[in-house]
Amino acid sequence: MSLAELTRNSYHVGINAGQWLDLCKLWIEQKGLSQDSPNVGPVISETILKLCGTYDADPVLQSYLREALSNGLLPISVFVANFLQLANSPEIQSASTLDRLCRLALDAHYAANLPPSGSLPSLTVPQSTLLSTVHDALVFLRNAYSFPPSKFHRLSASASELVTLLLSCTTNIPHIPTAQAMMYLGEANDILHTIRLSSDVRQALETFALSLSLLIGDDAKAEREAQLIHTMQLGLGRNDVLDSNTEADTVTCSLLLQSLVSSRAGDYGAGSDLEAVALLMGTIRWTSWAPSVFYTQILLAALTCVAGSSPRDARDESSFIWKAFVLGRLPRLLHMLEKTLERHGTNEVGMHHAMHSALSTMLQHSELLARCDKVLSRARLGAEDSSIQKPFLSQLLHQLRAVELVDQQFVITMDPTLASESMSRLQSEAAEHNCTLENYLDSKLTAESSDVDSQALFDRIRSEPGSHHFFAAAVRRCLTAHFRAGDLEILSHLMKILYTYDFALDILSLHLKISDVLFDAIHLLTDYDCETVGDPQTASSHLGNIVLFVQVVLTKFRISASTLKKGDTLLRTDFLRSSRVYHLDDLPPEAKSVFPAWFKAIFDTSSDGIEDTILRSTRPRTLLQMSATLFSQACIARQENRIDVDALRNGVSYFLEPLLNWTLVGVVHAMLFEVQQRGFAATHPLEVLRTLLLAPNCPRVVLRLCSPNILRLMCSKRAQVVNPGVLDIEAIKALAFQTLGLKKDVIVILRPCALGSTAAQEASSIPPETFLHLPRREIREAFMFARERKGPHIDVARCLTIITPTKFLLLFWSELCVAANLGEIETCRRLATFVLVTPRSGAPPLLPLFVHNVLPIMIARIDQQTGDANTNIDLMVTIVSTILSAALHLEWAIQTVCSEQKVIAGQTSAMIARKLASDLRAQKTNSQTSAVILQRLSGVPTFTANFPVFMP
Repeated sequence: MSLAELTRNSYHVGINAGQWLDLCKLWIEQKGLSQDSPNVGPVISETILKLCGTYDADPVLQSYLREALSNGLLPISVFVANFLQLANSPEIQSASTLDRLCRLALDAHYAANLPPSGSLPSLTVPQSTLLSTVHDALVFLRNAYSFPPSKFHRLSASASELVTLLLSCTTNIPHIPTAQAMMYLGEANDILHTIRLSSDVRQALETFALSLSLLIGDDAKAEREAQLIHTMQLGLGRNDVLDSNTEADTVTCSLLLQSLVSSRAGDYGAGSDLEAVALLMGTIRWTSWAPSVFYTQILLAALTCVAGSSPRDARDESSFIWKAFVLGRLPRLLHMLEKTLERHGTNEVGMHHAMHSALSTMLQHSELLARCDKVLSRARLGAEDSSIQKPFLSQLLHQLRAVELVDQQFVITMDPTLASESMSRLQSEAAEHNCTLENYLDSKLTAESSDVDSQALFDRIRSEPGSHHFFAAAVRRCLTAHFRAGDLEILSHLMKILYTYDFALDILSLHLKISDVLFDAIHLLTDYDCETVGDPQTASSHLGNIVLFVQVVLTKFRISASTLKKGDTLLRTDFLRSSRVYHLDDLPPEAKSVFPAWFKAIFDTSSDGIEDTILRSTRPRTLLQMSATLFSQACIARQENRIDVDALRNGVSYFLEPLLNWTLVGVVHAMLFEVQQRGFAATHPLEVLRTLLLAPNCPRVVLRLCSPNILRLMCSKRAQVVNPGVLDIEAIKALAFQTLGLKKDVIVILRPCALGSTAAQEASSIPPETFLHLPRREIREAFMFARERKGPHIDVARCLTIITPTKFLLLFWSELCVAANLGEIETCRRLATFVLVTPRSGAPPLLPLFVHNVLPIMIARIDQQTGDANTNIDLMVTIVSTILSAALHLEWAIQTVCSEQKVIAGQTSAMIARKLASDLRAQKTNSQTSAVILQRLSGVPTFTANFPVFMP
């Protein structure tokens, strides 16, 4: 039995800390080891810390650690190093657990009565190892402040105390590589600028940052100048010679892939075939990468994104989405890219052989591949996921072979186990039915089936990324055919399945244009009426599933546009989000004419209920518009005693049946707004909410869409002064928490939204006072990830919902200048190109705004500087040249691939360059900076060849 097994078994059978310690000493004696052996302290520390991650620092485990630390079996320095590594991993996500473990380390240090340099790190530890531990502590400190404040822990204070003690040990920083020193300095500066620290830790961190700055000294300046020369070569047109770091850089392609996935339902997301291929082609052209380098960059970035997608909780689907994209979608996009390059005669070197070279390079990144395997093994995958046992690279090879991006012989060379690759389970089932996989899935999707059978089918689809393309094709074909035929029954069945299995929508969004599906569905809802159907009640129920599907898609993919356009047809979406309560005189004309009949049918106990006649006379969109008003008027009538409580409840019951339950999202939001405006004394709206939400037949999809707003109201300060038992407020809160998959004791801040949001966006732990700082945090985290060779990402569209585009660009420029002064001009160039050039649905183009509005402000500020401004001028020249060149190549790629002229940046790159050249010439006599920028841009032949307006 190993020491780790002894510790785990002791805990599981309930042995107390003293007995466990005696057993450990006996084991050490029997093995002939000493207590300071490397096979003792580190093993105990790692084993107990992993148990703490599973059992949330159970008091017994804490007592084990306390005994081991006090008796010297576990050195404090070993525990601190192991704790910091684990604290920065996804294995422990509880703030209270991290706080208790951090306090254990601090208490042990104080009990030892030793200076920090002889306790937290040992006296013999190398300074390079100490700096690595300090870096881990800084990351831990930053993460500690990301948790919401709570009376149950003081994690930020404990982390600050630990960091202060560790920083006091860094009195003699050795000469370390410049890149490493820059990484440490970047982390320190990031914390100093983003976190409100106590005076002690701030002073210690500033001293540490100053020491690093002095250490970097002229080395960084020399490195920055060398990097600038290389950057200008890349940015201004040609990349004939690639330096040793180019293939290892994953910033550009990581940003591109992150954009394709996060904006997958947009016009330039992964689901848009031509536009996605155009983005890939534009990247090849503006970087001037050789095909083998491009494929190496793309694959490295894909693996990096997969490795960084470790799920934070049971609701986090990021690992599944990245696996589905990299295995199920990316190979097909690359295949389309190859065919496009061949069709337009630009496949000069041979992309096919370049893929072989890139895959051979991947074998050298064994650590990255192992991280991918580990992340996916921990992800919440389908119950029948048989592919989870295969290495990720083997799965990728299989999918690349399926789309003929690699040869079978090469695949066997890379992985001999793929020589006799068998069919997947779905493929086998399709073969048994003597049909293609797409036809087989088509037949299964349109056939009536039990919930158990549907669950089994979708579990298999989920676990087989190779089937996702065929699943999306089957859905597209089915929807197209039945929208054309107006077959409500099959459309209703299919759309109910799709909104029930949330991951199915993620798969579809990666493989087809969601906006096209939305347009067809909304077109049907806009024009449909029950006037000529045989059974209007059944038709209304079928139509309801289409309404709920559209509401889920609009919410999940944050589609906020009030209109959708296809060709010359323009459709409005606002009636699907309507929660407006109208004054009776202000109702739309069509609703005003039928409102009295509906109110009588629903809330008058003497009526015969909802008859076919009233359904035939009311279009579904009209019913959506007036449902909230029906309930508001019913609450008023109840308050005035014109109807009794039974009449109100009887009316509510109509809306819990399939006939009308598809109108409930707007009704619930309207009632929540009533309570928010009038307070919890609004008993009748609260009674309606209680009856609707706690009813066993309230659709789960309605709860999913409404729960964020429910919690925002029920967890407000106003709700806390209400007796929890009144109107079942606690029961409603518990139901909302359960629906969202949140723990009841977690304090969350929910973002405002019209219809809720997806699971990943439904709750945010960002405190309100730091919400406005999110754009700065996004930018700094992107730089941090780039330094750590992780996949950086900036959600520009979300940042622009928090601050104006101009303020965002000014903030972005300030962060670029900070990074440039640390020698990171290449990273600045790549991030700026992504932010300014990449097109985004629903967000204004930033390139002309930056060049015409922000750049003149920056030039004026540089002119007013009294110190050395060369770094900022270098950065400006590099970014301007790169973004204009990248925009030009992207315009060409979109025109070539999409066969249409699209002005993606609001203006063409030629127009932007013409105005910039004119402005620089007009200002050069009064602005030294303008003159220098114009001179440098005019002196580069490759740039002036693309933009002749800059020729001298």
